[in-house]
Amino acid sequence: MWNSKSQIKRVGIYLGVSPSDGGMFQYAQSLLEAAISTSDSRMDVVVVYANIGWVPILENLGTEGQQLRNFRSGVIIANILMAMRLPCFLTRIISLLLNPLVRELKSYKCDVWVFPAQDSLSWQVFGVKVIGTIHDLMHRYESRFPEVGSFLRYGIREHRFSNIAKYSDVILVDSNIGKKQVVESYHIKPDKVYPLPYIAPSYLSDQKERFDFLGKYKLPVKYLFYPAQFWPHKNHCKLIDALKILSVTYPDISLVLSGGFSNAYESVYNYASSKGVLDRIIFLGYVPQEDLSGIYKRARALVYPTFFGPTNIPPLEAFSLGCPVVVSNIYAMPEQYSDAAIYFDPMDEENMANAIGRVWSSDELVLQMIKKGHKLAENNNQSNFNLLFIDIISKEILKNDENFLNV
Repeated sequence: MWNSKSQIKRVGIYLGVSPSDGGMFQYAQSLLEAAISTSDSRMDVVVVYANIGWVPILENLGTEGQQLRNFRSGVIIANILMAMRLPCFLTRIISLLLNPLVRELKSYKCDVWVFPAQDSLSWQVFGVKVIGTIHDLMHRYESRFPEVGSFLRYGIREHRFSNIAKYSDVILVDSNIGKKQVVESYHIKPDKVYPLPYIAPSYLSDQKERFDFLGKYKLPVKYLFYPAQFWPHKNHCKLIDALKILSVTYPDISLVLSGGFSNAYESVYNYASSKGVLDRIIFLGYVPQEDLSGIYKRARALVYPTFFGPTNIPPLEAFSLGCPVVVSNIYAMPEQYSDAAIYFDPMDEENMANAIGRVWSSDELVLQMIKKGHKLAENNNQSNFNLLFIDIISKEILKNDENFLNV
């Protein structure tokens, strides 16, 4: 409970991500809603954003924000400083002198800044308390994938995350395994790392389907769905191998893939062609957020064969929309999805095919999974996320203000 005698605190939410940033954008929305939920308390929430895509979201939440004037130049400077890998104290001095975005943030005179998206800016701003976020450390645990493990990418990610870990007052992670990985990687105190698990975006259940949805997407009557960018770690090729195996037993099986036609798209397309299953796959390209719910609701199941974790948001989206989930048995997936999902070894196409085949062939199993998925989604909702976030604020960010909270 908030203490009415306490001084109002200014908490800033830095929204540097855009809708195309996928899971980080969705997590930022969840944190935004959590912060706004305190607006009737003793917390004054300041929202700043870069992309105008945040405007309708803020309007729907009944709040306002300020578009950052110096975002482009500021992020360029912040990224250059990160790439130079200077000591943090020197980076902060240079940032204050040269980065107009840092000065713009400091002009809001916030007591706390929340950075939901692993921003390099989070450790380049000083003089305020910081809630930083580390979504994953897959460059350490899955360095075989070039998108995170190449020499340049590994070095930049390591510099970014080690500084976030060291200089944030609080670090948010997605799971207990995520916490363990941050602590063991950077040798920081466990008590400043808090699991704040992902949830399905609250807007999904409120989406109104576009009038021409069926005409636009021309989906099969029965299909598997995998929404993911075409990165090697997303494991499309093993999924195609599993599809090839399943096509022998289930001639009607089909797969719908969403994700922009970039990165490894061409190689995935060619691989499907070489396996003779191209006619069973629909490549949708980038799908706007407002159309995703319609695809989930019609799918036989979400198949999520990724090698990256600790956890991911799309399975949570599927649960909330009544779509069964078949997912990689890695990292914290079982921790978060419990018995609501069916798991498989992402390295083993036979094992993957068996798991998918169970859902494809059994209506009874599908109904059971939908029921379990709805229950999980109900227990992992925005309201509970808000309470966890406020508890973190009260225990850590404001712990030195004895009069601020009655907890």
